[in-house]
Amino acid sequence: MLSLVKSFYVGEFERSLDDKCRLSLPSKWRSADEENGASFLALPNPVGCITVYPPKMISRLEEKVSNVSLGDQVGQQALAKLFSQADTFECDTKGRMKIEERLVRHADIHGDVLMIGSYVTFHIWNPKRFRAYLQQPITEGDEMSLILKSIGL
Repeated sequence: MLSLVKSFYVGEFERSLDDKCRLSLPSKWRSADEENGASFLALPNPVGCITVYPPKMISRLEEKVSNVSLGDQVGQQALAKLFSQADTFECDTKGRMKIEERLVRHADIHGDVLMIGSYVTFHIWNPKRFRAYLQQPITEGDEMSLILKSIGL
């Protein structure tokens, strides 16, 4: 049977972070799974935003992470740095997600945010930081970016 649930995140949405560090998920991005208590995974992105893996992508991420060998010290250290700063959350009945304070600091968010779709994930940005990011020349990235790339994340 063909599923009619949307399984992608596209577009740009302006939102405001409330005093409890909550954001409303755009209605276009909501699916039945997400509204029924499924978990999201929020990660600090090395470019200075928060990357959010929705419920349907977490098992794919788990597959990639489990392929990093215990003997891969660089990969294990990258995973430790990444996941020690990560958080999980569920949307409440109003479609709001609570963002962990350390992730808010990582992304330098103060009130207004942009939620940017990246098809299978989405990103939460400080609007000024996002505009500056778009103006930067595309490079290979910093050390953490290169490590995450090498392990397939």
